[in-house]
Amino acid sequence: MGEKTKSFRNLIVWQKSRDLAVGIYHLTDGFPRSEMYGLTNQMRRAAVSISSNIAEGYHRFHVKEKRQFHAIAYGSGSELESQIEIAKALFPDLHYKDVEGLLSEVLRILNTFLNK
Repeated sequence: MGEKTKSFRNLIVWQKSRDLAVGIYHLTDGFPRSEMYGLTNQMRRAAVSISSNIAEGYHRFHVKEKRQFHAIAYGSGSELESQIEIAKALFPDLHYKDVEGLLSEVLRILNTFLNK
């Protein structure tokens, strides 16, 4: 990696997870209003949790702490992956491809971090 990144905002994984959260917000805007406190809320919280834990882990000093926050972000990603599958079964006419692609990239990068 060479030179130290100055901010979590410069991390590609954080940028992609931020884009994923924005994409989830746009996607869930297409859900029925009756889902506002159900699947919509759960998916949004999981998506925001990914980028939040990456940012928090960035500012931890010890490798074990950084790893713990990356693991939490990965877990939130897995939770979101499951929720997307449920949403696809309930609302099959919506476009999921973009968020699925971003989620896949984020999970792949986090998996690399966790296996170092």
